[in-house]
Amino acid sequence: MAMISVEGLSKTYRVANKQPGLVGTLRHALRRQTTDVAAVADVSFRIEPGEMVGFLGGNGAGKTTTLKMLSGLIHPSAGRVEVAGHTPQRRQAPFLRQITLVMGQKQQLLWDLPPRDSLRLNAAVYGIDDREAERRIGELAAMLELGDELNRPVRKLSLGERMKAELLAALLHRPAVLFLDEPTLGLDVNAQARVRQFLAEYNQRFGATVLLTSHYMADITALCPRVLLIHQGRLFYDGSLAALSARLAPCREVRLELTTILPASSLERFGTIEALEGRTVRLLIRRDQLTARVGELLAALPVADLEVRDPPIDELIGTLLQQGVIG
Repeated sequence: MAMISVEGLSKTYRVANKQPGLVGTLRHALRRQTTDVAAVADVSFRIEPGEMVGFLGGNGAGKTTTLKMLSGLIHPSAGRVEVAGHTPQRRQAPFLRQITLVMGQKQQLLWDLPPRDSLRLNAAVYGIDDREAERRIGELAAMLELGDELNRPVRKLSLGERMKAELLAALLHRPAVLFLDEPTLGLDVNAQARVRQFLAEYNQRFGATVLLTSHYMADITALCPRVLLIHQGRLFYDGSLAALSARLAPCREVRLELTTILPASSLERFGTIEALEGRTVRLLIRRDQLTARVGELLAALPVADLEVRDPPIDELIGTLLQQGVIG
């Protein structure tokens, strides 16, 4: 049984058409005109227990709206949603105990109090006794490398420390489903890496199902073997990130450092020349020809150094999201 099941999910907002200025206001008051805007349109997917899935799309693509429908914060206009065996928009207590929603730009910790005080309040809300609450706080704090930070006012914590404390608060009731909307937003490289490591460890230890949105492709590539791509409210890809990368980039990039400068004419037979600067060459070679071509150029050319790599995945995904289609 899928942990998250979505069929034909849609959300449409009615937006007022109002011209600027006093005249526009008067006309709008006398004759109100509106337009229906589809934020999410006919989206369907299933996520199995324990999966970590990346949810990608540009600004305004419909990611956050979808997460809010999955967590029950807003009602869908059409379609069916089931999360952990519950209908989210009913917001029943058993459902709320199974999920959490973390938004990188929002906070639940009380600004002037230490995180530990907010955590005790959260534990009381979820009916967790003091002894069990302290055990869970200690376990999660160790995983997040939080110590004395739990005893300092939230306003005195760094952004990275505050985000880790927010994660601890969101996971104290040990939810089975995590909806994470930009959890590393604004964090430095080290803090991002620590949060990613924690999420991977949490998933492995507790078998949580994770749906993650992020503008940092490092989050997705490190955590999510599977991705969903959405553009203008419509889902246009659901599958393996590795397969998508191979499909978008049928060639691999081979970077050569030669001992002598060679003309382009002597390099063209090995692949497509992407760049040629002095003794440095970058070739694009089809994946199915890579092994043979590399062997040939090593035998025929004065190679001092060689590196084979994929084109940057963030550039590939970025181009794809702008187009909203896979050719």
